[in-house]
Amino acid sequence: MARIAGIDLPKNKRGVIGLTYIFGIGRSTSKQILKDNGIDENIKVQDWNDDQLGAIRNSINEIKTEGQLRSEIQLNIKRLMDIGCQRGIRHRSGLPLRGQRTKNNSRTRKGRRKTVANKKKATK
Repeated sequence: MARIAGIDLPKNKRGVIGLTYIFGIGRSTSKQILKDNGIDENIKVQDWNDDQLGAIRNSINEIKTEGQLRSEIQLNIKRLMDIGCQRGIRHRSGLPLRGQRTKNNSRTRKGRRKTVANKKKATK
């Protein structure tokens, strides 16, 4: 089993897909990494030899991935909240940031529906 950047890559997947299991590496980046190291992208992860694995590890060490990338993203969000800009306020409130309507949708950000009961009218 190939272990890169603290992630166990699935053995039975192609190399391009296997590398995308690492946070911060998508399809285009994984294709570029394999191309730079002269590895065919259709070879499965289990068929990589030790030299190929080492070359891929060295290439990935140059890219910001996993914990380092996650912490940078969290610091960026915290900075937005601290300066009190529109996006920071929306982050703080747990609402969508990019101009979406919230009257009907956005349940992922807002959470489960909280039903508000109507006031009953007093009888005369």
